[in-house]
Amino acid sequence: MRVAFALFVVGWGANEFSPLLLVYRAENGLTPTFVNAMFAAYVLGLVPALLGSAALAGRFGHRAVLRPVMVFSALASAVLAIGESNSVLLFIGRVLYGMATGAAMAPGSTWVKELSSDAPAGTGARRAAMSLSGGFCLGPVAAGVLAEWVAGPKVVPYLVHIALTAVAAAVVWNAPMRSQHAPDHLVAIGEPDVPATRPSHAALSTHFWGRIAPMAPWVFACPSLGIVTIPALVGQHISGWSIAFSGAMSGVTLGIGVLVQQPARDLEAQRPGVVSLLGMVAVLVGIPMVALVAWQPNPLLAVAAGAVLGCGYGLNLVGGLTRVEHAADATHLAMTNAVFYCLTYLGFFLPMIIAALASRWHTQQVMAGLWIAAVASAAVALAARRAA
Repeated sequence: MRVAFALFVVGWGANEFSPLLLVYRAENGLTPTFVNAMFAAYVLGLVPALLGSAALAGRFGHRAVLRPVMVFSALASAVLAIGESNSVLLFIGRVLYGMATGAAMAPGSTWVKELSSDAPAGTGARRAAMSLSGGFCLGPVAAGVLAEWVAGPKVVPYLVHIALTAVAAAVVWNAPMRSQHAPDHLVAIGEPDVPATRPSHAALSTHFWGRIAPMAPWVFACPSLGIVTIPALVGQHISGWSIAFSGAMSGVTLGIGVLVQQPARDLEAQRPGVVSLLGMVAVLVGIPMVALVAWQPNPLLAVAAGAVLGCGYGLNLVGGLTRVEHAADATHLAMTNAVFYCLTYLGFFLPMIIAALASRWHTQQVMAGLWIAAVASAAVALAARRAA
């Protein structure tokens, strides 16, 4: 529970930035494209830290890695609070927090699993996944409420996170270790069973690039649309609670994405390939709903769109990881998983791309182009399902 709480707090800080995008845009005079670029900057720190932390934890132990990570995450939040009106510091702080999140995921989740070794099989994985996903979902909800109805909207949410981090660091600092050199794992939001990344120079299969990779960016493109693009479309029409609504959209989109994952795993075991296809169907339904929100910015419609996109996120994550596991042999599985995750995080850049294109074309036109790209990916998913 001590290590799980530390993971929860790190996850809390990872997404509390998203509802504050509306504040930065309104009060700092930043363009939508730049604000969304700050959101995506998180990936620049997360990916290398995610890939490197497993190796460090395997050599020095999980506790030795997680201790400085807790301090680093608090410092990243401090940079974001100090840089409330400085776009450069906000960008840097976002990159730093991505590094903290990526570095915590592998050692923290594996540590929870090791300490749960006396529990039934799968308990540790579920505890690690629930801790991270709980933080990812609740952090932006709390930040949205604080920023909406408490003074200092660009500072107070980060101070709350720093306080939580101080408590979590004290709790986890001397937590016991079971093994210093157990195999490490990567954990995405709600996905507990991803093998660790270890060096491999083998070429990835053509099956991966032709049947799996085209769906990967949609994994995080879906929640990015739900927690960034939709709140920006609706926010100016619900003055007085737009920031809180943005936080709630994060909770809905990510929460539903987590909830669908276990049923999706069961379905994929029975009918291989169908989950990715259903995930792309959710994308094909969700994108027109976003276009409809742009035309008619209704909060209820926005929540419905976020729910559909959440399904797309969860289904595509499970479908992709399962197909990677089946497509790659044991020697290449770790590297293939690592590449798959790197491709999924490309989806964080989608709101920035949409904002840039929307400065020249109507949002509905941009969504139409995005929908065509989704159709191409869905066709790949259908072909992969028929070949399964």
